[in-house]
Amino acid sequence: MTQTKAIQSPLTAIDLYCRQEADTASFAKQLAASFEHFLTKQPSSHLNISLEGDLGAGKTTLARYLIQTMGHEGKVKSPTYTLCEPYPLQLKDQVITIHHFDLYRMRDPLEWQEAGFAEHFDVPGICLIEWPEKAEGTLPGLDIQIQLAAGADENERTIKINALTPSGVCALPKLPLK
Repeated sequence: MTQTKAIQSPLTAIDLYCRQEADTASFAKQLAASFEHFLTKQPSSHLNISLEGDLGAGKTTLARYLIQTMGHEGKVKSPTYTLCEPYPLQLKDQVITIHHFDLYRMRDPLEWQEAGFAEHFDVPGICLIEWPEKAEGTLPGLDIQIQLAAGADENERTIKINALTPSGVCALPKLPLK
């Protein structure tokens, strides 16, 4: 597996404020359109995306909206106990897979590799990783970091997106810069 070295400082930073869950869904729709554009323009591409934030910050909610907007028609399960849920999707003339990881319950940083999940980081598509810090540096480099924080109201969110690699920058141009 090829290690992608993430650039230390963000190449692109976007800050958003979502007042209600519908705003988060709308943001996921914009993100999905941007990712689809990137993946179809660069066949066989792959993005590693971290979803970071405290419990209840909205990581799984954002992942669910993103996966459904990109074409998954069934239920999007939380991978809390399985560590990974794959979602194969048809994008124009190619099949990609979104691998949704939740590392919260991981007991050892190498657990995801021992389960054979490292191979998912080399296939066309996206790896969405909740709780990447649980892997303690054993994950391949990240292209995009998404940090979520809950607001005063249970549906309020602040979202900060950092593109960490040139691929991450290319995957974000359709997003509104706020």
